[in-house]
Amino acid sequence: MTFKPAQLLVVLLVTAFPAMAQNLATVNGKAIPASKAEPYVKQALAQGQKDTPQLRAMIKDRLVGTEVLLQEAEKAGYSKNDDVKLQIELARQQILIQALMRTHVEKNPVTEADIKAAYDKWKTQNGDNEYHPAHILVEKEDDAKAIISKLKGGAKFEELAKQSKDTGSAGKGGDLDWVSQANVPPAFAAALATLKKGQFTETPVKTEVGFHVIKLDDVRPLKLPTLEEVKQQIGESLVQEKVQAYQQSLIKKAVIK
Repeated sequence: MTFKPAQLLVVLLVTAFPAMAQNLATVNGKAIPASKAEPYVKQALAQGQKDTPQLRAMIKDRLVGTEVLLQEAEKAGYSKNDDVKLQIELARQQILIQALMRTHVEKNPVTEADIKAAYDKWKTQNGDNEYHPAHILVEKEDDAKAIISKLKGGAKFEELAKQSKDTGSAGKGGDLDWVSQANVPPAFAAALATLKKGQFTETPVKTEVGFHVIKLDDVRPLKLPTLEEVKQQIGESLVQEKVQAYQQSLIKKAVIK
């Protein structure tokens, strides 16, 4: 079959048009495929924007600008630079790991029940009251017993607190400001719960940092945020726990020599 010149021109135009339509633009002879814009359009739509000619023109300009810079970077030899290659590899690793973790969380989502259980546990750990204690911290149990004897003899707690190992509170008469049970070691919290306002512990309280003599200056009901107020924060914390647990499970299963 032979084509007349006019027919041949029509055939060439028809066959060339699809290829032209597949490209947004060419930059220094390099084509930018139209498909490259679609992820950006999708992202914009997910953010509530409308698919308009103006949006697509803006995305096209962004892609053209990026391509110009990439070509210039390639021309300058940055793709062969060791530091740049390292940064690219680190970014690649991070993107892959984030995709893995995101999929794991999607398959194992944090539920409303999980958040409620975590909130209830947190409330229990904090207890019903908030305490305003003062303490004197010493290294040896006998030193704590000697302080207790002096207090029973009428010595002032604030004066004895100057010898405390806790330098942050020693100059303030041992004052620790307001705390909940969750903010102090378990043994310290247990001792606070046995005291009434103005009382001090008559036996040394041992924690991992030493021996304490504790005085309770005041107590009041503890006011905690409602579940709704901390729901998002708890949810984010539980997601991080899931991610860390998943990572540890993979490390345990790995053959590491």
